[in-house]
Amino acid sequence: MHRVALATPDDFDGWRDAARALADQGVPPEDVVWQVGDAADDLFGEAAAPAPASEPSGFSVPRAFIDLTRSAALSSDPERFALLYTLLTRLRQQPKLIEDQADPLVRRVDRLAKDVRRDIHKMRAFLRFREVAEEGGSRFVAWFEPDHHIVRANAKFFIDRFASMQWSILTPEVSLHWDCATLTEGPGAEKGDAPDGDPVEEVWKTYYASIFNPARVKIGAMLKEMPRKYWKNMPETALVPALIAGAQAREVGMIEKARTEVGGNSDAAWAALRDEAMACTRCLLYRPATQTVFGEGPVDAALMFVGEQPGDQEDLAGRPFVGPAGQVFDRALAQAGIDRARTYVTNAVKHFKFEQRGKRRIHSKPDTGEIQACRWWIEQERMIVRPKVTVALGATAARSLFGKTMTIGRERGRAMQLPEGGEAWITVHPSYLLRLPDEAQKVEEFARFVEDLKLAAAAVAN
Repeated sequence: MHRVALATPDDFDGWRDAARALADQGVPPEDVVWQVGDAADDLFGEAAAPAPASEPSGFSVPRAFIDLTRSAALSSDPERFALLYTLLTRLRQQPKLIEDQADPLVRRVDRLAKDVRRDIHKMRAFLRFREVAEEGGSRFVAWFEPDHHIVRANAKFFIDRFASMQWSILTPEVSLHWDCATLTEGPGAEKGDAPDGDPVEEVWKTYYASIFNPARVKIGAMLKEMPRKYWKNMPETALVPALIAGAQAREVGMIEKARTEVGGNSDAAWAALRDEAMACTRCLLYRPATQTVFGEGPVDAALMFVGEQPGDQEDLAGRPFVGPAGQVFDRALAQAGIDRARTYVTNAVKHFKFEQRGKRRIHSKPDTGEIQACRWWIEQERMIVRPKVTVALGATAARSLFGKTMTIGRERGRAMQLPEGGEAWITVHPSYLLRLPDEAQKVEEFARFVEDLKLAAAAVAN
């Protein structure tokens, strides 16, 4: 058994040198104990021999392996160094292993690296300095609680960004201090060692409140990328809930006013809502998508259809249900005796979510955060249109309307009341019919879909 004692939890260079020497001598992964500092050798306290001190042969590994392991070594996973050494030994026998994303070990190490890179990004995005008066000047102090051992790796970013400012970054593991010329390290700190705030924050809060626009708040991104533990570092986040509530209340009031003034001008309210949606950045789906695909149809329609999200053709055309699923939908509407031109058609999610495979863009199902981020638009559309009956086409649409998971098989074929009022029916999405492999089943399910549409049309007529 060989023991490798690394100097710090983020000692990648120490791991790399020891791993090369061990791999050169053919030491199998199960014969190596990796530890940091004076940690116990192993679970049973058995004595362990030191790592070999022979000169490594200098065998080469792909650049991708170095980049991957440099990040993964900063993970807080206690098995990280053992995993990386196992990957190294296998790589010597399988030179292209690092390219095999189906391999469980490669996937696990890749996940460690991604988690570390995400934590690095969060530190850069959410850390806030606060001014502290010192003899002869001021120092800016920040508190941060990383999930991984990323503080030293992130030091250069803050030196480059704040080169002319004296600052300290305090974390539970290590503290960094910059005096405009030299970076020094200190022991870990406690949150109470950092200041709570300074007068500049009040100025910043006033500015933030004045520019706040809820339609451009990346709600889904905030939920994913900025857990609440970081909110205390950012003075502006304390304003977000009240600003969202107040701004949305004002927008709802504007919509209601537009409905009642100028002869009940719902068209103007809908047009304003659509124009605002064109600039929506509530979640990150806007980045790769071509455009927002908003709903269309009469704003006084008694029947509204809500689908999942735009597809490839909808994303390019800027209109809902114009692709293959839209053709199935139109055919079913015709057989059910429903004039699409008299209905309002929209989607639960307004941007196309996809995976790029070569030249093709393959549909990818929206997640809960993305559905929730777009619920506001659906609520405003329904508030303007006020349909007598709303039909959810698929599980995503149903979740958007009801705010919770709905089982199509259990809820299909019966009327339900929506939380904010109005009647709703749930059926399958037309794309489900396209995916059925058996032609006989396709015919049967299409007929059932038509019957669902007939039930909704009958509910409108009653």
